[in-house]
Amino acid sequence: MAKYQVLQSLLAKDCQFGFIILYRNEALFGVLHGNSRNIITKISADLPKKCRYGGSRTVQYTQLRREKQQIYKQKISETARQCFITDDKVNVMGIILATEESFINEFQLDVFDSCLQEKILERVIISDDGENDFNQAIDLIIETLNNIKFIREKKVLARYFNKVSKDGSQYCFGVTDTLKALEMGSIETLIVWENFDVNHYFLRHSQMQEMKMTSSCVDQEKYTDFDWEHIEEMPLLEWFVKNHKKFGATLEIVTDKSQQGYRFVHDFDGIGGILHHKINLQNTSIEEDAELIDYSDYDDMFFHS
Repeated sequence: MAKYQVLQSLLAKDCQFGFIILYRNEALFGVLHGNSRNIITKISADLPKKCRYGGSRTVQYTQLRREKQQIYKQKISETARQCFITDDKVNVMGIILATEESFINEFQLDVFDSCLQEKILERVIISDDGENDFNQAIDLIIETLNNIKFIREKKVLARYFNKVSKDGSQYCFGVTDTLKALEMGSIETLIVWENFDVNHYFLRHSQMQEMKMTSSCVDQEKYTDFDWEHIEEMPLLEWFVKNHKKFGATLEIVTDKSQQGYRFVHDFDGIGGILHHKINLQNTSIEEDAELIDYSDYDDMFFHS
């Protein structure tokens, strides 16, 4: 699972959650993506100190404090809009609102834009401990986030198996056909098991200055002569993480914990894709040895990712 978490951190922009940490006179805004947490900004409220006198001064103090609190809440709303809305769209999968216990009843969700209210996944109570409360909030909702990822995984696999059952020409599986479809730019969603254990080898021809790649799960005898030199080796899953966007594909890393995930791993080799359109992988112009793909025009894609 540790490897899965590392890879998820590389897919930060694909799965991002917003955090709003609120206190009576200060607020912190941040994001969690994979294993990384980033503080976007902090704001503070200039609330008046408690009044030591009675009478009219107490009334003035109460009124002034109420006005300052309202300004503070408006500032929270505006900052949330700036942090979590881009081009009129919410830029995170969900938002976690964390507040100290004494403030939870005073702060209502209606201060946020309606689109942000819909994205609030959970409200949690934290202690007043500064930036450590960000970590505390993450710990409190980790089960919620795991459930969200699990639901997302099931939805992706349900869509994949829907393609399998309805139209056999709009999906692929196995290393050979998946690499072939990826090279064609035909994969919309690339799906790979988190423990997919296949290495990728990058080769250079000594005379033709040609670059090729081949996976360890297919026959490599024709590429083991002295004309081909091994340049680099890495897990295929890691290479997908680094390069999937260059082929116009999104990447979903799945587990085998669900019924769909178990079937995908055991019946579909743990690797496959949903295609943009129908193609016949058996009759493409790409060579039959799909494990060998010529990327001589994309040298940097391999060695400088």
